[in-house]
Amino acid sequence: MKALLALEDGFFLWGRSFTGPGEAVGEVVFNTSMTGYQEILTDPSYKGQIVTMTYPLIGNYGVNDEDIESLAVCVQGFLIREYSPCISNWRAKKDLGTYLREAGVLGVEGIDTRALTRHIRRSGAMKGAVSTSILNPEDLVARARAWPGLVGQDLVKEVTTKRPYRWPEGDSALQWTTDKPYKVVAYDYGIKFNILRHLEYRGCEVLVVPADTPSSTVESLNPHAVFLSNGPGDPAGVTYAIDTVRELIPMFPIFGICLGHQLLGLAFGGRTYKLKFGHRGSNQPVKDLHTGKIEITSQNHGFCVDIDSLKGQGLEITHVNLNDGTLEGMRHRTLPVFSVQFHPEASPGPHDTTYLFERFIHMIQKSLS
Repeated sequence: MKALLALEDGFFLWGRSFTGPGEAVGEVVFNTSMTGYQEILTDPSYKGQIVTMTYPLIGNYGVNDEDIESLAVCVQGFLIREYSPCISNWRAKKDLGTYLREAGVLGVEGIDTRALTRHIRRSGAMKGAVSTSILNPEDLVARARAWPGLVGQDLVKEVTTKRPYRWPEGDSALQWTTDKPYKVVAYDYGIKFNILRHLEYRGCEVLVVPADTPSSTVESLNPHAVFLSNGPGDPAGVTYAIDTVRELIPMFPIFGICLGHQLLGLAFGGRTYKLKFGHRGSNQPVKDLHTGKIEITSQNHGFCVDIDSLKGQGLEITHVNLNDGTLEGMRHRTLPVFSVQFHPEASPGPHDTTYLFERFIHMIQKSLS
């Protein structure tokens, strides 16, 4: 089935749907990972985005029940060069086309992903639309331009849990029920399952709470620490979360990842800005300024905390991106608070930085001693 992709600047490409009829509108971005498309599709941080995979062949190992990062497909649409309907993996339960079709998400192959990626790198990530029914480029460009975009929008409310629950049991009671040594409240701004797996593996009993949970509720639970999760969109649009994080900072040890890192930066009085085309992939080089070590990281973000805006806030820069020098990690000089922009839990990606979960546990232990 013929499909058309159009960007707001008039750039367009033809492809063909491998999921049947459909349409999607969102910010068109690219991911450079060679594998891990199922984790990418189910990462809530991609809400509002049409994702292009730069690796040319996608779908050859199918999809399974284990490699998911949430219970839903979160991307708006999925663009690839070549779709493989033949799957070969012992864990596979179904093919990618069926998986996307059941989720109601449009998948398009035959797109010149090299041309699209080069265009986004030169001109920046931008609004776009892909459709099997609107096949006039001018009409589809107008459809893309009419979409409001990500800046200033609160997409967290669309992906956060509607009720608190205890990981992994799913019990909705807001109370501690096990003898695990560390009690952690995790704010769900679009949390990935593998983050929760890492916390649980290290002895944490985790209560996951909705993004709009007030600080007073967390205070009444008296946890040992608070975790701030990843999530989609513009952090400046999630004003209620910024206010809550600001109230929690003096109360508990805090670890933030991705959007959680950005919210901490804003809560400390910093600023955020939109990157030209973002960092999305599993091969981003980051330097740990304390050790001098170069770590390869998994990343997915389109906004960044302005390093200069953190001066005078009592924060120390811990990690920087070697590709563009942007902020990748920070910690407070006196409070038990730290965060990173990248994803130490991977899924997909390398495990170079899983030690940060150990650092979180050590920080909790120190606060309890």
